[in-house]
Amino acid sequence: MSQTAAVILAAGLGKRMRSDLPKVLHRVAGRPMLQYVVDAARAACVARIVVVLGHGGEQVRAALDAGIETVVQPEQRGTADAVLTARSLLDGDSTCQDVLIANGDCPLLTGALFQTLIAERRRSGAAIAMVVTPLPDPTGYGRVLRDDSGHVLGVVEEAAANDAERAIREVNAGVYCIDAAWLWERLPAVPRSASGEYYLTDLVALAVADERIVRTIEAPLEITSGVNDRRQLAVAERQLRDRIRQELMLAGVTILDPSTTYVDSMVTIGRDTTLYPGTIIEGSTVIGSGCVIGPYSRIVDSQIGANVIVNASVVEQAKVGDRVKIGPFSHLRPGARIEADAYIGNYAEVKNARIGAASQMHHFSYIGDADIGCGVNVGAGTITCNFDSESGVKNRTTVGDGASLGSDTMLVAPVNVGERAMTGAGSVVNRDVKPEMVVVGVPARPLRRRAPPS
Repeated sequence: MSQTAAVILAAGLGKRMRSDLPKVLHRVAGRPMLQYVVDAARAACVARIVVVLGHGGEQVRAALDAGIETVVQPEQRGTADAVLTARSLLDGDSTCQDVLIANGDCPLLTGALFQTLIAERRRSGAAIAMVVTPLPDPTGYGRVLRDDSGHVLGVVEEAAANDAERAIREVNAGVYCIDAAWLWERLPAVPRSASGEYYLTDLVALAVADERIVRTIEAPLEITSGVNDRRQLAVAERQLRDRIRQELMLAGVTILDPSTTYVDSMVTIGRDTTLYPGTIIEGSTVIGSGCVIGPYSRIVDSQIGANVIVNASVVEQAKVGDRVKIGPFSHLRPGARIEADAYIGNYAEVKNARIGAASQMHHFSYIGDADIGCGVNVGAGTITCNFDSESGVKNRTTVGDGASLGSDTMLVAPVNVGERAMTGAGSVVNRDVKPEMVVVGVPARPLRRRAPPS
């Protein structure tokens, strides 16, 4: 069992985001940026995760998974004060050997980096192991001070640095693993800065004064960079989406033009699926193997089977079976369920309805609040008239297996069309149709029984 606890700092106001939403809840590749830091801590197998809340604390708490502990920093008085608020939860935990500390606005952090940092602190016996990043332009970051032998002496914030210190290109990434017993003993000794805040970086100088070891590991900005404004949010979005695309391609997914293909972090895609340019896949979508998605398709929170084609269409909160063909220019709205081997053609729309296996729904049709059986032919222009304007109620339509709906059929719900029944072109069906009966007209009337299948 891990002997590490993680403290994730998420109390900041985030003024530069210019938003009513707490900064750590801004989404990157489909999820709040805080969630990525939590997931990275979990990937490092930490025993406990404590998130320090402040601005918008209730919103942030509501967004966290079960099992995440929270504590509130009443006043934002700096990073050291934020960690100190977590002491009431973690100090005295005899199983806690070290404390991992990271900022909740750094969505590119990885579990592998955390594991390396924890391992370095334990291997060296350091009071502090910290992540550093070399930058060609270190403006805005705290500089890492070293002696002539390369030993860390401290961290100086840019506002307090002299010219020589500002020239240092090695910066503090704000990620630490600290000996737990030493942390809780020495954290109250962090001095108040000229700005009135308590900086966690001052712990480094305290460790040096205590003749304790301070170790560093290096990581690139592509992993350590944080988000303070919308520009940096866009940079993180691009970097994380590129990471997602790389992982998908290595897993056997073909992405013809990665620069124009957008896949959220929770999406799962099977091998031998091809994503064409302009494709956007969002939320918790699962796509099977051998599919062709796009060009210019959008799929949101949906389940797509194997060997499915989604051509220039939108699929939202829908379930699609194997070997289904959709589009171009179709729209599956929430609650659509398309069974195996069905075909949804040009400019077709399905909402809260089942389209049975091997059914054909051709162009310019709308099926809403309906249950369409297997092997049904839905002629061009067929509409389910599901909304009663007087009562405000949506009613359902049922069409039995093997039925055939002629072009421009209007199905006035609630109505049932029996198995192998047939409607003539332009029929307005406002009464139930018996199995194998052919109906025509406005309103539709029985004409004859349908001929048996050849």
